[in-house]
Amino acid sequence: MEKVKVVFFADMLISYFDGASRTMFQLFGKIPVDRFEFLFVCGVGPERIKGFRCMHINTLGVPGNKSYRFAAPLLQKAELDRALQAFAPDVIHIATPSLLGNYALRAAGRLGVPVISIYHTHFISYVDYYVRAFPFLVGFAKQRVRDMLRSFYNQCDTVYVPSDSIMRELADEGIRPGVMKLWRRGIDQSLFSPLKRNTERMRRLTGNDEPCVLFVGRLVWEKNLQMLIDVCDLARRRGLGYNFVIAGEGVAREAVERRMPGAVFLGHVGHESLAEIYASSDVFFFPSVTETFGNVALEAMASGLPCVIADSGGIRDFIEDGVSGFKCNPCDAAGFLDRITDVVERPGLAGEFSRRGLEKSKRYVWGSLADEYFEDLRCLSSRLLVV
Repeated sequence: MEKVKVVFFADMLISYFDGASRTMFQLFGKIPVDRFEFLFVCGVGPERIKGFRCMHINTLGVPGNKSYRFAAPLLQKAELDRALQAFAPDVIHIATPSLLGNYALRAAGRLGVPVISIYHTHFISYVDYYVRAFPFLVGFAKQRVRDMLRSFYNQCDTVYVPSDSIMRELADEGIRPGVMKLWRRGIDQSLFSPLKRNTERMRRLTGNDEPCVLFVGRLVWEKNLQMLIDVCDLARRRGLGYNFVIAGEGVAREAVERRMPGAVFLGHVGHESLAEIYASSDVFFFPSVTETFGNVALEAMASGLPCVIADSGGIRDFIEDGVSGFKCNPCDAAGFLDRITDVVERPGLAGEFSRRGLEKSKRYVWGSLADEYFEDLRCLSSRLLVV
């Protein structure tokens, strides 16, 4: 049987970079190499992925975000065109509507090749952070982003959307329901578990036995880090001895660390170690409003850790407020802290949240999601996919 040939375009292909990267690498690890052939095109990434070539494109930096670089394909357009012509893809996968993504979309049109994409990033919500120095431009910038999203995704054949909330938002922005397909994410069920609880480790990290409030994520301002700082400040003013434990790296780390004296900053933590930290904490606190899915909340739930999250974005779909966790107004520090205190001071409630969260997390497995993805690629290659 002839292999399905897929070109995968992404600016960043680093397995641990963010939730989107972890999603992509979960798929890469499950490529049926007997039935599929891939060519990867990226700005930053390894030389090969699952034995397949990874073609590198020149990159440009992002002002204010040293950790991210985006590919500039026009500088190598002739080389890219030749590589695509030689590979002769059946399907093109585009990670994001970046410069590289738009090049790929135009190339797919020229070649008559179907396009699949995954909606990884809640672009509209990022405007408030990246244009915050020019508030008079926020409305204009949001409209431009809406126009860009509508134009890009409506030209795709299939767009995987990770949550019901985000699917409704995208439909409201003018993206055709016919191109969207609900495709949730999964987690490694063998990695995250309440059985990994190790209170002695948390005692060594914090130097005490006070309750541990855990945040896991990239330390970038669009994760609503100001609210993390505000809740920590308010806890101190109320005389609460909670340990705020921060796992993650990012361009805002130095500023956040300076404004949260006494908090424990772990930097980048490997998955095995992170699984133990989840299971050994007392509350998972995540105020971000920019999540399309929220892998970290699902990982916390699979670890038996009660969650207090922002009632915004795709992450809200995980939690039934007051039943399996708490969802709060993302601008209300007192509301967040009150709910954190409820979990800490009411063991019965915490136990119920833990039980229900663990139960829900078991529904999210990568195996079936990967099978669905590769079957959709096969159908797209034959123009048989019906969404």
